[in-house]
Amino acid sequence: MKKKFKAESQRLLDLMINSIYTHKEIFLREIISNASDAIDKMCYLALTDPSIGMSRKDFEIILTLDKENRTLTVSDNGIGMNEEDLEKNLGTIAFSGSKKFSEEIEKADKEKADTAASLADQVDIIGQFGVGFYSAFMVADKVEVVSRKYGEDKAYRWISEGAGGYTIEEAERDSQGTDVIMHIREDGEEKDEFSQYMREYPIYKLVKKYSDYIRFPIKMLMPQPKIKEGSDPENPEFEEVFEYEVFNSMVPLWQRKRAEVTREEYEEFYKQTFQDELPPLETMTVSVEGMVSYDALMFIPEQVPYKYYSDDFSGGLQLYSSGVLIMDKCKELLPEYFNFVKGVVDSPDLSLNISREMLQHDRQVKLISKNLEKKIRGKLEELRDKDREKYEKFYKSFGRQLKLCALDDFGKYKEELQDFLMFYSSTENKLVTLAEYVDRMKEDQEYIYYAAGDSLDAVDKMPQTEILKERGIEILYFTDNTDEFIPDMFRKYREKSFMSVIDGDFDLGDGKNDEKMTETFKDTFDFVKEALGDKVDVVKATTKLRTHPVCLSSGDGITFEMEKYFTAVNPDLGMKAKRILELNVDHAAFLALDRARLDDPERAKKMCEVLFNQALLIAGLPINDPSGYTDIVCSFF
Repeated sequence: MKKKFKAESQRLLDLMINSIYTHKEIFLREIISNASDAIDKMCYLALTDPSIGMSRKDFEIILTLDKENRTLTVSDNGIGMNEEDLEKNLGTIAFSGSKKFSEEIEKADKEKADTAASLADQVDIIGQFGVGFYSAFMVADKVEVVSRKYGEDKAYRWISEGAGGYTIEEAERDSQGTDVIMHIREDGEEKDEFSQYMREYPIYKLVKKYSDYIRFPIKMLMPQPKIKEGSDPENPEFEEVFEYEVFNSMVPLWQRKRAEVTREEYEEFYKQTFQDELPPLETMTVSVEGMVSYDALMFIPEQVPYKYYSDDFSGGLQLYSSGVLIMDKCKELLPEYFNFVKGVVDSPDLSLNISREMLQHDRQVKLISKNLEKKIRGKLEELRDKDREKYEKFYKSFGRQLKLCALDDFGKYKEELQDFLMFYSSTENKLVTLAEYVDRMKEDQEYIYYAAGDSLDAVDKMPQTEILKERGIEILYFTDNTDEFIPDMFRKYREKSFMSVIDGDFDLGDGKNDEKMTETFKDTFDFVKEALGDKVDVVKATTKLRTHPVCLSSGDGITFEMEKYFTAVNPDLGMKAKRILELNVDHAAFLALDRARLDDPERAKKMCEVLFNQALLIAGLPINDPSGYTDIVCSFF
C-alpha cells in the first residue's frame, strides 16, 4: 500500500529538490555521506561489542552503474534499517537518525566518560537534518532503498517516485547494510544534464571533489585495458575488463602529523589541488581542539595566481566538515588582505544549514578565521625577520595586495599591515620596512623622507634627492602607483610624519630660507610667472637643489604620481596636480635668466619655457608642445 509522506511532504520535498541545493551534483555527496554515517554507526557497535567480529578495514562503499537500466546504486555494509527505521527516517522528511544517534553517543559519554568518550572520537556523524537523502530526486525520477538492519533476518525495500508518496515491502539482502538505487532521469533540453551520471569518469570526479576524505573506501568497477589471451605478443590485441578501483584518499593530509608528511607530499598535494605548476613558498599546518576543533593546511603561493589583481579573482579556503567538502572557496575564513593564501579547513563543529552548502551561524568561522590570521601573520613575521630573501620573493608577488588593503576603507587595516610593507632605501640599496627606517633615523631627524617616481632609476636621479644624499639621510623610494597614497592615509608611523622630498618644504638647519630668497628675487619670479602664464601656479625659490637649476613640485593636494595614476585609470576625471616651479637661485642658469630679464626680455621668456619644460621632463610629465620646445632650444645656437 502506498503511503504519504509526513510533515507536509509534498511542499517540503518540492522545496528541497528545487530550492535547497544549488547544484545537482551535490546529490552524490549526500548519499555517500549517509552511507558513511551508517558505517560509522556499525563501527561503533563493533567497537563496543567484540563478538560482532568486524573492524574498520571490513567496511566499504560500493558504487554501481547499470547503464542498460539507467541506475546508479550506492551500497554500504553499515548498520542498515528495518521497516520501522525506513518509515521513520525516509517516510518523515527532516527526521535525522544520525542526529538521534549522535545524541545517544553524547548520553553514553556522560554515563561512561572513561570508555565511551574514546569511542565517540572514532565515529564521525555527518548527517544532522534528514534531508540529504532527498537530494537524489534532483537527478532521479525514482529511488529505491533496499536495507537490512544488523542483527535482523529480514530486509525491506522502500520505493518512491517523489512527493506522491512511497511504499515499503519485504526484500532480499544477504547481509546488513543499505543499497540506494537511483533511477536517473532522461535528459531534457540541456544536453547530458543527467546522462553524465551514467558514466564512470564524471562519477569519479564527483567523489574526488566532495568525498575524497570519507574514511571508508569508495569503490567502483572501472574499465581497464587488458591483453587478450592468445594474442600475438608483438602485435597484441586488447580487451576491456572491469576491475574495482578505490576512488577516495580516505585519510586527509591535514589530519596526519606534520612530522609524518614529507615536503614532497605537501608540494604534490598543493600543486594537484590548486593547479599550480610551482611548489608553494611556505606551508602552514594548524590543529586545534577546544570550543571549535579543526585542522587546517595552508599554503603561501610562490607566484601570483591567474587574474589575482582583477575583479575576476575569488579567494578563500576550501571548507570541509568531517572530511566532506562543504564550500570550495570560503571567503569568511581569511581577511581580504591575506586572500592569496590557499588551503583547506576541516572541522566537525560547524553549524551548517540544511543543504550543507553554507553556514547557518558564523561564530565558529569567525573564531577559526581569527586563529588562522594569527598563524599567517606569525609566518610572515618569521620570514620577514629570519629569511629576508624568501620574504622579498613573497613581497614581490603580494606586497601590492598588502598595500592596497592597508589603504582601503580609509586605512582601516593600516595598523595590521604597516609592518609588512617594504620600500627601496637610498642608503641600504634594498627593500626595507618602515620599522627598520625609523630605527636608523638620525637623532635630530623629524621626518620619514620619501620620493616618488616611475622607477628606482628615475627617483634616484631626481635633483631634489641630492641634498639629502649628501647628508647621508635615508630616502624611501615610492615606485608603485599606490605608494604615494600611504603618507596621506597613514599620516604617521611610530610618531614620525612623512615628508615628500619632491613636494615638502623641509628645513635642514643650514640657515637657508626659500621664502627669504623668493622675496629677494621677487621681480625675477614675477617675470617667470608672467612669461609662463597658467602653465604654472606658483614660481618660487628652492633650497632643495644643488647642481640642478629647476624642479617642479605639487604642494598640497594630489601629487604628480597621483595625477599619472588617475589619468591612466580614469582620464575623464581630469585630476591634475598643481605646477609649482622651483628655481635654484645659486645656479648659473638662474643668474643668466636674471640678467636676460633686464637685457633681452624676449630671450628671457624663451629661457623660462626651456626651464619649465626641463622641470616637466624631470618630473616625468609630458611636454605639451615637444616640437615647439625643440625650436626654442635650437634658437639659442
